[in-house]
Amino acid sequence: MFRDLARMGETLRQAARLMVGQPDYDTYVQHMRLTHPEQTPMTYEEFFRERQDARFGAKGNGKCC
Repeated sequence: MFRDLARMGETLRQAARLMVGQPDYDTYVQHMRLTHPEQTPMTYEEFFRERQDARFGAKGNGKCC
């Protein structure tokens, strides 16, 4: 029962992050290990900053000034 509740909590956490445009870090790390084993995955802080920049255009993408 507790295992099911923990799994449900993890699913809700992932859904909430996706709703605000923040992919799950654990899923990213798993993807990098499976499809890009020669590359070092970003740290959580780097991943979070990169996703925020991509979402809000901090690098000048799509912004006029």
